[in-house]
Amino acid sequence: MSRIRLVIAVGTAVGVAVAVFRLALTQQAALARRRIGKPLGERSLDADRVWRPRLEGEPLQLVLLGDSLAAGLGAEHRKETLGGRLAKATARRLQRPVRLRTLAVVGSESPDLPAQLAALEPDCRPDVAVIVVGGNDVTHRLPVALSAQHLQETIRRLRARGAEVVVGTCPDLGALRAVPQPLRRIASSLSRRLADVQAETARHAGAEPVDLRRAVGPMFFDEPEAMFSLDRFHPSALGYRRTAEALLPAVCRAAEAAVSSRRPPEPR
Repeated sequence: MSRIRLVIAVGTAVGVAVAVFRLALTQQAALARRRIGKPLGERSLDADRVWRPRLEGEPLQLVLLGDSLAAGLGAEHRKETLGGRLAKATARRLQRPVRLRTLAVVGSESPDLPAQLAALEPDCRPDVAVIVVGGNDVTHRLPVALSAQHLQETIRRLRARGAEVVVGTCPDLGALRAVPQPLRRIASSLSRRLADVQAETARHAGAEPVDLRRAVGPMFFDEPEAMFSLDRFHPSALGYRRTAEALLPAVCRAAEAAVSSRRPPEPR
């Protein structure tokens, strides 16, 4: 009987500890939301246009899907958004105009990707699609399998339209100083796990993943005042610049592949 009582006592203690821990995390999450707030609003700048229109050739069709990072929330000028920077830099590299279409929506999660793609006209055939999503999946505790499922389906549908796809994996949320510990460590671990699954999913679906945690994560950790905007959650102009630089090589490879595959055959 003493052993039974001991087991019950230990089980009760563990249950209480888990309940207290979950309550603490819930309180920390509420504190983080209050700290961050919504000083930037919920609408990003409209950067959709033809970039470098004076260059020769038909514009390359570039679309962006995902969350507020893909939408460019936090940038003060449209050329500073992620889409604006990628379109301008890709046009310069390829020496041809780039038409940007931003389908990304602030606050989106991976299950929102199909609806974003549905907003694209049926006859539109993007050359390159860039997907950046995952931060909200982590903060809203979506199952990783669900995130991967919707990412895979979206890549499959984009590839069916003839697009080359680049996936920027989930950033490391451990860089968010506004989030207290230990919640920040947990968010960091969850975001890393999601990023790994996204990378594997992208490769299997025929897309090229870019590990944003490794490519730009250290900069956000080391220079938070410069890399984050005023809400300490979304990137600043410099943060978007560094993120675009990390994505650009893959985007240019995708663009070159798209242009090559659609080039008319050489006369014999």
